Amino acid sequence: MRYGDSAVRGRGTAKNPRNRFEVLSLEPDPDVLDDEAPSPRTVFLDDRSRTIVTRNDSPDIPFDRSVNPYRGCEHGCIYCYARPYHEYAGFSAGLDFESRILVKREAPALLRKELAKPSWEPQVVNLSGVTDCYQPIERTLRLTRGCLEVLAEFRNPVGLITKSALVTRDLDLFRRLAAHDAVLVGVSLTTLDAELASKLEPRAARPARRLEAIAEIAAAGVPVHVSVAPVIPGLNEHEIPRIVAAARDAGATSASYLAVRLPYGVKDLFSQWLEDHFPDRKEKVLNRIRSLRGGKLSDARFGHRMRGEGIHADAMEQLFRVACARAGLERDRRPLSTDAFRVPGPRQAGLFDA
Repeated sequence: MRYGDSAVRGRGTAKNPRNRFEVLSLEPDPDVLDDEAPSPRTVFLDDRSRTIVTRNDSPDIPFDRSVNPYRGCEHGCIYCYARPYHEYAGFSAGLDFESRILVKREAPALLRKELAKPSWEPQVVNLSGVTDCYQPIERTLRLTRGCLEVLAEFRNPVGLITKSALVTRDLDLFRRLAAHDAVLVGVSLTTLDAELASKLEPRAARPARRLEAIAEIAAAGVPVHVSVAPVIPGLNEHEIPRIVAAARDAGATSASYLAVRLPYGVKDLFSQWLEDHFPDRKEKVLNRIRSLRGGKLSDARFGHRMRGEGIHADAMEQLFRVACARAGLERDRRPLSTDAFRVPGPRQAGLFDA
């Protein structure tokens, strides 16, 4: 199989479609054989951003401040709505998104600076609003943990969502925040089918490991929210009741769902993915998505992009509502408290500090 033509082991896509903002693009040589093709290794690049807190004004999301220590995501989820954001950095929404990761090494220091400002109003900060804050490189760089240490020190409430079992590493910080009702950990569950997950989300934790992570977090007394996302009609929609019940059994206390979104180049990448992995279901799945999106594969309108509209969207909503009722799960994220927020005093100088 030629690199650039079809699937690459461990990657969501092998394709690097043209950046919509760029005039020039590179095309793989169709005559290059497998053993001569370049290896799609992950490259980590420094992001020199001087601010870290992003303001969001979308009425579709439950937070308006977020922190993303990484841009791009090695999990390689083929459906990821964040892929087009990589084009703003000059990369492709395809393989570049999952193999060219921008790293904000100063994220914890920048966050501390922001929270210490007199102008900062205590409010929920969301980690991983765009890409997963617990992707594989976090095990080494620990930038997400650094940000959580700052948030715990200031007792500023935080919400996050991840597909990684690495989240359990930071239970000590979650406990500290939970003592002030200032944390909600979200785990995204797309499917319980390990084989399907390996194709949809090649470098994310397998479903069973995510359920184990939910159980560990819940056992530590930290509230856990499960996101059934994305729901892809014709592919994983039928799993909604099983996913909700499994999450409840593991210890989740609330749940939500999102319909699949395919903005810009993601729709072409996803269509090719279906052709590669489920050619017999390709048209069925795409037509079901169009039924949610007014005949298109994407609809960016606020109020519609997260759920879709029409008969099929209503049926999906009803299926999720009944599943939550049977499982006894709340459908709304619990509000977090800002009451304990404080700006720490000057840290004591250490014996060997300069």
